Amino acid sequence: MSAHALQCTSKADLVEQLTERSRSTLFQEPSDAERRSWLNSLPALADVLCDAGLHEIEVLIEYRMPLSSLRADAVLVGTHPETGMPSFVVVELKQWSEAHLVPDTRDLCLIPGAGYRSSLHPVAQVRRYCDYLEDFTALLNDSQNHVVGLAYLHNAQDRDVSELLQLNDGKAHIFTSTSRGELMRHLQNQLSPLDGALEADALLDSPITPGQQLMQMAADEILYGGNFRLMDEQQVAASLVKRAVSISRRSDTKEVIVVSGGPGSGKSLIALHLMSYLGRNRRNVIHATGSKSFTTTLRHVVGQKNERVAKLFRYFLDFRNIERNDLDVLICDEAHRIRHHSRTQGALSTHRSGRSQVEELIDAARVPVFLLDENQVVRPDEMGSVQEIDRAAKARGCVVRHVDLNEQFRCGGSRAYEHWVRRLLGLESGGPVPWEPEPNFDLLLADTPQAMESYLHSRQAAGSTARMTAGFCWPWSDPRSDGSLVDDVVIGEWRRPWNVKGEREVRGAPRSSLWATEKAGIGQIGCIYTAQGFEYAWNGVILGKDLVWAGDGWRMNPTACKDSSLRHASPDHFEHLTRNRYKVLLTRGLTGTVLYSDDARTQALLRTLIPGSIPPS
Repeated sequence: MSAHALQCTSKADLVEQLTERSRSTLFQEPSDAERRSWLNSLPALADVLCDAGLHEIEVLIEYRMPLSSLRADAVLVGTHPETGMPSFVVVELKQWSEAHLVPDTRDLCLIPGAGYRSSLHPVAQVRRYCDYLEDFTALLNDSQNHVVGLAYLHNAQDRDVSELLQLNDGKAHIFTSTSRGELMRHLQNQLSPLDGALEADALLDSPITPGQQLMQMAADEILYGGNFRLMDEQQVAASLVKRAVSISRRSDTKEVIVVSGGPGSGKSLIALHLMSYLGRNRRNVIHATGSKSFTTTLRHVVGQKNERVAKLFRYFLDFRNIERNDLDVLICDEAHRIRHHSRTQGALSTHRSGRSQVEELIDAARVPVFLLDENQVVRPDEMGSVQEIDRAAKARGCVVRHVDLNEQFRCGGSRAYEHWVRRLLGLESGGPVPWEPEPNFDLLLADTPQAMESYLHSRQAAGSTARMTAGFCWPWSDPRSDGSLVDDVVIGEWRRPWNVKGEREVRGAPRSSLWATEKAGIGQIGCIYTAQGFEYAWNGVILGKDLVWAGDGWRMNPTACKDSSLRHASPDHFEHLTRNRYKVLLTRGLTGTVLYSDDARTQALLRTLIPGSIPPS
């Protein structure tokens, strides 16, 4: 809407319109903080724009960043007063009345009244939004177009945020109620008073330039510093780690950093950035996971350029005998896969250290960092959770700092789709809801597994990555004597093999750890253990008969599950792990997901929820 229209809209109507949009696109109610921001901050912005004579520029409210779930509070769109070219101003609105820098940092703030939770400096935040828009929006790749950012702390005066005022640069500026006049002049220098509707339409219709995939960039990030750009809480997490490292050698108390986030929220992005930064600053840092596929893939990628660097990627069980605080930093990625105890296959219980695995990991480094998604615990012996890490850390006298990525960011994919999956599986209350199509993500239902496979092959042939996965409801055979794979996944006349077991070489199929990243992986069905931790553009999921819809809710069928690790799980534990497993499988896709159920009743439910379908091939 135009600045004038925004000013003339009553506060109640504005909040109601934005609330309805949140319900329809995200399947959730906006938070109280969001409502307060709409109620107080947007009118303050509208008044500044109109007082500056910019009545006709377009104001895009809650503008969604391409290929993410990040939203800028507003993007102002018009033409530049000097060049006449399209001009864009990204705006971050803050209701803060007081703020201070976190000691020993330049880009983290403490806000009284918010429990002194660390927040990213608003200038650093809006500068990243500008860069991100330019990186991922085809229209803005043209350097003639003008993109700047600003943060407006309309409730604050300069004296109450004085520590924050030193971070201004040519790309982003900060303004308060004290500098309202300067803000008006700044806006007049960026935007002419002409109507900005055409430029706004061009921005909204601009093609999206996809970001580079994590694994393809990993080697450059680790070896050469890379180009990963951390956003919002991602940068908060990284800055907290850097701060903890800088003071670790002069502090008697060590800090544990716990970063929680769902699929695609950037946990591994943070890990790789820290590996690069700390390595270049001569800090002793190691990356560890509990996932053989994930660690092997990282070793493979970076090892192609430097075999020595690959040794920095380890497993959780490798730290049983390390000296206390031997490392500066231990980055525990996929920390939901922490086991109760470290034990190699066949090791006797007497060889254990006497400590739990999480205690071993905390003891190993001056700054232990845990990155996890509690809804990705998929095995009975996995116990990685925020609560368990907190308990072990506090028992050792450590300070624990938390960062939650869940409501901030998704690197590709769709936050709305993730909510849809959680509602579908009963991980959020309210029951399954129909999918509302959105422009950045496709959800389709296949009538047959043949149709799913054909469609995914067409996506990969068009240049996208595509994989098929399934619930663990079919046996998993060893290869035949001639090296060929057995077609274990059988649905009617359609049959395909699981991915290769382990790291053996099989003709025409990648080893297990490379199934998600090698093109030939599309020829096999991935299971939970090979898919977890990876993402690809197109994701096909076959729901097995271990999870079936019975008309009024989900029913678990343990007899349909062929995973021996769940054989002795209690009914409640089996149900919890099964929902988590399907949540992991269903959220691997960045561009789209295709579903099919082997159970007729479940397929019928999906047909009522998913409007788009792929007919039989």
